Amino acid sequence: MNTPRHLAIIMDGNGRWAQSRGMARVKGHERGAETVRTITTFCANHPHIERLTLYAFSTENWKRPKLEVEFLMKLLERWLKNELEVYLAHDVRFEAIGDLSRFSPQLQRTIREVEEATSPCKGLVQSLALNYGSRDEVVRALRRMVERHDPIDEAHLLQALDVAMEVDLLIRTGGDQRLSNFMLLQAAYAELFFTPTLWPDFSTDELQSILTSFETVERRFGGI
Repeated sequence: MNTPRHLAIIMDGNGRWAQSRGMARVKGHERGAETVRTITTFCANHPHIERLTLYAFSTENWKRPKLEVEFLMKLLERWLKNELEVYLAHDVRFEAIGDLSRFSPQLQRTIREVEEATSPCKGLVQSLALNYGSRDEVVRALRRMVERHDPIDEAHLLQALDVAMEVDLLIRTGGDQRLSNFMLLQAAYAELFFTPTLWPDFSTDELQSILTSFETVERRFGGI
């Protein structure tokens, strides 16, 4: 029976969820943030999941309308501050992955503060991918390797990535069936599940159903 240690999710469909209800797209992001809390809490209490990596803001998302991007930055900062108690209550260690240098000094400071406050936590690790793109991650990893004079091999490259742990199960909500530059190396042998459910409607029941299906998948890793 397969047990997922590293679960990664592409959280897609916030804007469409809001537009389908005649709301501004930003309302979908607010509702989606509530789903993040629900799914993170579920994973924190799961007996096998050690790391949950969530695709929150990609390197390409800066192309969105300026007002939407500004709202997302404010929502992220407010959400992190409010979420700290939830992290601590469920023994969740928060970490941000991606190139954070493009964010405002205030947002970077908030991210560091939440990371430091949750660093003693020993349960689930929640990796929030912010200004993240897998290709950018590889470039940054190679730069680290050059600076450290590391051997150029697969093992050292994986260790230089933002997240070294390989993904067991990758889920994308919202109906699209592509990886969108997310965890390309870590997900090399991940099992992929795509659901039409928009992220704000994604539930723990549906997640449990996917986990149950994952248990019986034959994982060959290139073998027979």
